[in-house]
Amino acid sequence: MMPLQKLTTNRFKQGFKEGRNQPGLWLTLESPTSTEIVSGSGYDWMLLDMEHTTVDASQVAEHLRAAKGGTAELAVRLPWNEPVLVKRLLDAGIRTLMFPFVQSADEARAAVAATRYPPQGIRGVSGNMRANGFSRIQDYGETYQDEQCVIVQLESPQALAAIEEIGAIDGIDAMFIGPNDLAANMGLFGKPGAPEVKAAIVDAIARIKKTGKAAGMLNFNIAEARALFKAGCDFVAVGSDTSILARRSEAILAEIKAE
Repeated sequence: MMPLQKLTTNRFKQGFKEGRNQPGLWLTLESPTSTEIVSGSGYDWMLLDMEHTTVDASQVAEHLRAAKGGTAELAVRLPWNEPVLVKRLLDAGIRTLMFPFVQSADEARAAVAATRYPPQGIRGVSGNMRANGFSRIQDYGETYQDEQCVIVQLESPQALAAIEEIGAIDGIDAMFIGPNDLAANMGLFGKPGAPEVKAAIVDAIARIKKTGKAAGMLNFNIAEARALFKAGCDFVAVGSDTSILARRSEAILAEIKAE
């Protein structure tokens, strides 16, 4: 007799409903071992970046296995708002997806549609896959949406102008502001700390919150990350595996050489 299973709770998505501040880590080293190490560090979420790394779909399941048993929900940032890859990642068991460079309500709707089965969306149906426990989660088709988390990334003035329209879309759970791309698209490449960029971010966070969606951002400066939580952010990436390795290794050397 087939052992029946249930979907586990997406604690990261649940945290939005509970109003918890959720710090997370960006994963760019492409190493399942690195993912396994940090998954038990106590963070609420980790994001495996497929946009600016060479990680491909075949590697994602290994990172999911590495993260199993840890405290953090493993999210994936897609390389683009592309439904075929979305389908493959969902079937592999990813439940939290970040869609980069979403510029409009139409693009946000397309992102949601890629994650939903018909008639709500266009996701193809596979009956025997990792996400449904190889058919052991028999109510997967009725319950999968409850644990899915769809995050759209806002990276330009055009995207910020569409916050209210995006926030009105059912199925969007959160909006994430990309500070570096936002600065570049404001004509301030490499200056995410410029006063104009900071002002736009503070305004955007407030407007996102008014829509009822969660607001997120990235800032590896601890004082500034704390300020983002105080400004209303629900989730903030406060470091990355790469930055921790690079900056901490430098700091240890500087400390040992100091007199």
